Amino acid sequence: MRAVDIIARKRDGMELASEEISFFIRGYTEGIVTDYQAAAWLMAVYLKGMSERETVDLTLAMAHSGDVLDLSDALPMVVDKHSSGGVGDKTSLIVLPLVAACGVPVAKMSGRGLGFSGGTIDKLESISGYRVQLSEDEFRQQARKIGIVLTSQSANLAPADGKLYALRDVTATVPSLPLIASSIMSKKIAAGAHAIVLDVKVGLGAFMQTIDEAKALARMMVGIGNRVGRRTVALLSDMNQPLGNAVGNALEVIEAVELLHNRGPQDLREHCLAVAGYMLWLARGAKEGAVEGYVKEAAEKLRNGAAYDKFCTMIKAQGGDVRMINDTSLLPKAQMVETLTASRNGYVRQLNALHVGMASVELGAGRSRKDDAIDHAVGVIVHKKVGDTIMEGEPTFTLHANNRGRLEAAKRHLQNTIVYSDQAPLPLPVFYDVILE
Repeated sequence: MRAVDIIARKRDGMELASEEISFFIRGYTEGIVTDYQAAAWLMAVYLKGMSERETVDLTLAMAHSGDVLDLSDALPMVVDKHSSGGVGDKTSLIVLPLVAACGVPVAKMSGRGLGFSGGTIDKLESISGYRVQLSEDEFRQQARKIGIVLTSQSANLAPADGKLYALRDVTATVPSLPLIASSIMSKKIAAGAHAIVLDVKVGLGAFMQTIDEAKALARMMVGIGNRVGRRTVALLSDMNQPLGNAVGNALEVIEAVELLHNRGPQDLREHCLAVAGYMLWLARGAKEGAVEGYVKEAAEKLRNGAAYDKFCTMIKAQGGDVRMINDTSLLPKAQMVETLTASRNGYVRQLNALHVGMASVELGAGRSRKDDAIDHAVGVIVHKKVGDTIMEGEPTFTLHANNRGRLEAAKRHLQNTIVYSDQAPLPLPVFYDVILE
């Protein structure tokens, strides 16, 4: 078997055999297949697409290119979640303690962010001492002992995906549904998930900007999950405006703690309870019509403080300073805080999530390149959401900054972020659809 023949077959629109896909991915992981050959193959896939069977084979080949965790000795059921990314998305910090407080253990590996406001691991590193790198043995022991663990992704977890992802970024092959779906699902499978809730963002601040695009991706990923024996469901959620009000690492930790105290923004609360409800539903057998009951169960864990207690238990177990959770004023603080105000009376018709995300990156809360350092203290607080009334002079955004030049650049990103209206628009939905198959 030769890599050049596999490239040519896909270039000509042919369906690749399972053995060809496995050979190519294994060869690229081991350095036998070169970057330029992989780039040619990625472009062929981008242009010609893949069948459902090919996409499943690609997913499994990438999942098995490195370590594949089997946590069945520590957890009887491993339920995981994945978000396709967005502005102000701090849901893992809330959802995992919610699910664990309901008696379903969760053991999750998350990534760092590239783009808007960092990833889950970047947010957690706002907490002094929190260990994001655990050995596999530590990972298992903590999952078994306290039923919740949240760490950074192992370097040898689906390494083929890491190599291909970096290559896609510089070869204009990122927007390919089979490549996106296999990338996401390979990591979930390699991490040992038995059941997966996919949070697929759609809108101005998401990779998928239309509902049809998001549905196509969601159906493909759910199809992969079901075909390889993983219970999988996808939720299509809005990302036309930021989720919640805080965008930026320490600021988002503060908002997550507020919600775990049964306070905080309503859209974030509704979103997290729904994701938690579906995780519980999958973990307990995916019985028809039971999701609402699980959402109520999760809501009770917010009300009685059990989810907050579980979050604190996790932070302490991984070396984090729990005082920063009990008193969030101890989290990193920016030197400069400046508030922007509304230019007129009316209603908020649009709040462009992309602009808010770019402002946060400009401040230093996110990365433009993988080796960029994160400033945990900086970010943006959003005071008004779509559908809200607004009066001239009222606060619209509060910027937290540590550099005057960055602050001014971020303000420019926010100049036209709010679109005003004289008529009251409908608030944006939190979710658009649920994909089960």
